Amino acid sequence: MATWNSRGLRGSFLEDLINRSNEIYLEKGLALIQKIPTPITPIRMDKESRHITLAYFDQKSTVDYIGCVQGVPVCFDAKECTSDTFSLQNIHPHQVRFMEEFERQGGISFLIIYYSKRDEIFYLPFCDMKRFWDRKEQGGRKSFRYEELNREYRLLRNHGVLVPYLDGLQKDLLSRD
Repeated sequence: MATWNSRGLRGSFLEDLINRSNEIYLEKGLALIQKIPTPITPIRMDKESRHITLAYFDQKSTVDYIGCVQGVPVCFDAKECTSDTFSLQNIHPHQVRFMEEFERQGGISFLIIYYSKRDEIFYLPFCDMKRFWDRKEQGGRKSFRYEELNREYRLLRNHGVLVPYLDGLQKDLLSRD
């Protein structure tokens, strides 16, 4: 049984940026994306602040976000990375299976990765993530390097959108045609 503590908040900066981006996309009528909460059961709470300090996950989560972009179903997970090497341990087998099944149903799956030391955000198409995953499963590297990412998928803030993942999605869709 997995437990939760302050380490579980590591991705909150990126999630805050994505949540604000989602609000802007909704206001502009471009997308409807929802944050999927991970169900937890509290074990210990701080009585003064009424914050949960220890909990366990009720079940495995799928991805962080799911929704629709102008008729295209999308799901994605947000990950933060503090070095130039992204460990595939940050992605769980049940998440890969969910994303794979989502793609089979005609949806688009991807990761958004924030490299905090570089202050750079990348859109990682599912096919690239799966290639890294399969390499690991076949006994290869258990991570991928920053240098292995396609620079065309670097997300640059624009038009007030902090994480303009629709730019990456557009490139992803065009590459599938």
